[in-house]
Amino acid sequence: MTRNAKINALLLLAVAALAVLPPALGLGDHKEEPFAGADGEAETAITELDPDYEPWFSPLYEPPSGEIESGLFALQAAVGAGVLAYYFGVRRGRRQGAEQARRQQPVPGTGPDTGSDAGSETGSETGSDADPGRPGEAVSPGPRA
Repeated sequence: MTRNAKINALLLLAVAALAVLPPALGLGDHKEEPFAGADGEAETAITELDPDYEPWFSPLYEPPSGEIESGLFALQAAVGAGVLAYYFGVRRGRRQGAEQARRQQPVPGTGPDTGSDAGSETGSETGSDADPGRPGEAVSPGPRA
């Protein structure tokens, strides 16, 4: 197992533990809604401290039910995860394209055209004058920044 695979397995195990352990250990059993969000907890704390508190603003859209609110929250999280995944995928693709272009570029002083007669000018082609149609010598420009 590679080092990256071990790290990924440990991270997956940690996420699973964070999801399973709180309900399994009974954390939050003393509350009416044990795993409600921080917004509800903050609202409860504010009303206990100052019952006459007036909010500064109201929401732009109030969903008709809790299920719709949860669905919209999940949709927002999915869109955000998709944007992040796209960004990191593009970055990785650009990096891999640049590495591939670097690997395909011939190194000066090596190759099939250099040898014992490298100093003579009789009929030998240099890497820059070589036929670009030959396999292994075509170089892609790589991704544009």
